[in-house]
Amino acid sequence: MKEIVLAGGCFWGVEEYMSRIPGVVATKVGYANGTKAHPSYEDVCTGTTGHAEVCYVKYDENLLSLEELLDKFWSVIDPTILNRQGNDIGSQYRTGIYYMDAQDLDTIKDSLDREQAKYSKPILTEVEPLTCFYEAEEYHQRYLKKNPNGYCHIKL
Repeated sequence: MKEIVLAGGCFWGVEEYMSRIPGVVATKVGYANGTKAHPSYEDVCTGTTGHAEVCYVKYDENLLSLEELLDKFWSVIDPTILNRQGNDIGSQYRTGIYYMDAQDLDTIKDSLDREQAKYSKPILTEVEPLTCFYEAEEYHQRYLKKNPNGYCHIKL
């Protein structure tokens, strides 16, 4: 099994979208690559913690390649917008690819280069090693499965 953490705006929609992809075996939402230890949702919403709302994805690389997973990720975000996706605005809604395995970096960079060819504006999606991940509160986990009419900026 492989793991990666993806930021694509509000984590509810990213998690729901990722959870529907064949080969994805687990997802959870949380806060990543900020400075405050164990932040709450309220902390992250202040924009002062440096964290992004993210979705942790565990996938079976025998069924789904990282390249395929990233292609699906790119299809649901606008990577040329800074600190916003859909109606959500703030640094916590930035886009990002946070890797745990340095061997994934070449695949990520190749994917980003292919995606950049589709845009005249530069891609602003962060590509960084995962420095920290804090699981979000339980009510955020699988939010759109529990609340099927809940807000989502991604067309599911």
